[in-house]
Amino acid sequence: MQETKASFMNGVPELLLLRLIQEREMYGYELVQAICDQTQTTITLGEGVVYPVLHALEREGALSSRRKTVNGRSRIYYSVTETGSLRLADLVTAWNRLTTAISGILKGQSHVEAI
Repeated sequence: MQETKASFMNGVPELLLLRLIQEREMYGYELVQAICDQTQTTITLGEGVVYPVLHALEREGALSSRRKTVNGRSRIYYSVTETGSLRLADLVTAWNRLTTAISGILKGQSHVEAI
């Protein structure tokens, strides 16, 4: 499995992690698998990308964590905080504006709204 190019993906891991965790609390490797599965391997993020983003989001107050033992394995589960929900909403808005602008260029539209 080839990891998706980081330069093109700047900011995407944060967006995807917050969105997935907003649905339900999840642990790191579960998030790696969910991103791979839900994007049909179009986006693959290794643990070396996911864990630093999770830790940064937790430091910034966007996520909270708790240790939980499941089937004899201790894992750290992450949940989105109110701060994280607001951040996710901002990221979704920015992403939608960006993709609309790029789509306009790819479709050959001459006037694309400034970002």
